[in-house]
Amino acid sequence: MKRQAALRHSERGQDGGDGMELAEQPGAEVALGGIETLAAPKKAEPWMRPVELAAAALLAVMMVTVLANVVFRYVLHHPLIWGDELASLAFIWMAMLGAAIAVDRHEHLRLTIFLPMIPRRIRSWVEVAGLVVTCILLLRLLPEAVSYAYEESFVTSPALGLPMSWRASALPAGIGLMALLMVLATVRTRNWGAITSSLLLVGAIVGLLWVARPSLAAIGNWNLPIFLGLVVAALLAIGVPIAFCFATGTLAYLTFASHAPVFVMMGRIDEGMSSLILLSVPIFVLLGCILDETGMGRAIVNFLASLLGHVKAGMSYVLLGSMFLVSGISGSKVSDMATVAPALFPEMRRRGHSPAEMTALLATGAAMADTVPPSIVLIVLGSAAGVSIAGLFKAGFVIAMVLLLVLALLARWKARDEDMAGVRRARPGIIGRTLLIAAPALVLPFLIRSLVGGGIATATEVSAIAVVYAFLIGVVLYGGIPRRRIVPMLVETVAMSGAILLILGTASAMSWALTQSGFARDLTAMMTGLPGGAVIFMLASIVIFLILGCVLEGLPAIVLLAPIMFPLARTLGIHDIHYSMVIVTAMNIGLMAPPIGIGFYIACKIAGVSPDAVMGRIWPYLVALLVGLGVIAAVPAISTAFI
Repeated sequence: MKRQAALRHSERGQDGGDGMELAEQPGAEVALGGIETLAAPKKAEPWMRPVELAAAALLAVMMVTVLANVVFRYVLHHPLIWGDELASLAFIWMAMLGAAIAVDRHEHLRLTIFLPMIPRRIRSWVEVAGLVVTCILLLRLLPEAVSYAYEESFVTSPALGLPMSWRASALPAGIGLMALLMVLATVRTRNWGAITSSLLLVGAIVGLLWVARPSLAAIGNWNLPIFLGLVVAALLAIGVPIAFCFATGTLAYLTFASHAPVFVMMGRIDEGMSSLILLSVPIFVLLGCILDETGMGRAIVNFLASLLGHVKAGMSYVLLGSMFLVSGISGSKVSDMATVAPALFPEMRRRGHSPAEMTALLATGAAMADTVPPSIVLIVLGSAAGVSIAGLFKAGFVIAMVLLLVLALLARWKARDEDMAGVRRARPGIIGRTLLIAAPALVLPFLIRSLVGGGIATATEVSAIAVVYAFLIGVVLYGGIPRRRIVPMLVETVAMSGAILLILGTASAMSWALTQSGFARDLTAMMTGLPGGAVIFMLASIVIFLILGCVLEGLPAIVLLAPIMFPLARTLGIHDIHYSMVIVTAMNIGLMAPPIGIGFYIACKIAGVSPDAVMGRIWPYLVALLVGLGVIAAVPAISTAFI
């Protein structure tokens, strides 16, 4: 979704000048995701336009319903009994259609760091093989999705009185569309040799595994590292989108190593991506789009620059402070970096900052700010682990301030020789004017935090209120949004949300398979038997989530392990909020750690700097974040004192 936003910001530069182009760097496409093969069509299918409009309309219906709920509950004191059901119905259809649109637009997140290491001729075959595997997966799941929708027809929703098949039919519709798009993408490669050999290879592997089922059953939970470890890792390495990697590993495990029907997998996917708490995800994504379009983020950046730009390390402070405040509006790391970088980098270059150093600070600043409300990661964590989102929002604000302080201290030390020649303190009139312009935007992050943290409204309700506020303020004070951009903005939101939610759904199915296998029980026994108790468990959790943050990005890692790790943490007496802050911080650090961290390539892509140049400069900042993480882990009161 943010590819266009990043391009728009980079083209604008500062005050319309100093535009930066997004240089194509090896492996950088992983940052923005996408099903991108050597011969895959880059242009969206024209017949998908009605699907895009329908999905955008569903997002609008969901937004209106949530807002109506807010008005009727808090203003008229007469809640809409059917409001949540209608919003949930629109949400699941929007999510599945959005996932299909993301396939069409090549916007599903995938790991491509290993693909450039493969010789080009072999790489072409490998990427076609990934397409073939994805086609087989979707075609295999399609009849199960149809059966699931049929079974749901015997259940009636309590408020609207509609058969639940009305909402469940979104699964076969979305999977069917994705299957069709993937088949078309595979055929259009015209690499018939690779397609045929891939089909034969997959068929041979499936045949061997089918014959080996008795032997696989005999090895018990050793099947987990085979199917949910090696299979998923191999598919990730060849560039299959993360959601389809999880689904393929789970499908293979259920088919060849368990007695559970594949049908159950559809219920897990449905449950994983349709929780009412997750309604706020697309709304906060839309809020990020509005932030991009209206320039509210730039207003905040300009105010901080006028306030702090004259001191040593001032522009570094402005960058970190901007990431902190802008994150509190958009909830999206990509949106944050695309807003801040073009506005600050030209002046930072003038003061002698190297592009690589600035990019390193940008990346770690995004990791620091990811717990500032509204944080999509915290919303998903609250949903997956059953933790209070209000508590997470309160703690996340404090944790981000701790990490901000650590990075600011390092930035000040690094700026000890900064060239300040010609730098003047901004006149009070300029500071006042930029504050006046930025004030409505500055209110928004604190409004979000206070409403959710104070228990006044849910995260979903607050997200809808924030969108309306940002839209009205953007129209009145910041130039508004061109009419021609409204529908594309909604479609961008739907595509990104669909890609995120499909990852959550397939990760939920994979997590269920892990739990049903007895892995959670065995892990509990092992962890509780370790010497050191809570201390060793916390250290092990940090290592696990650092690694998963590098490989998987935060959301799928949370959905996979939260149902397993949080009960263990509770058993050892670790507070839910404290544990949440530790693992989210660890994941964010891993996300920015080269050479695999996906977020690292996002920052390099937006800044237009080679990852090779940034790799050596980012480590001091990552070490600073690790020091901050150590303090957060060792002192639970930092996370729990204000909840």
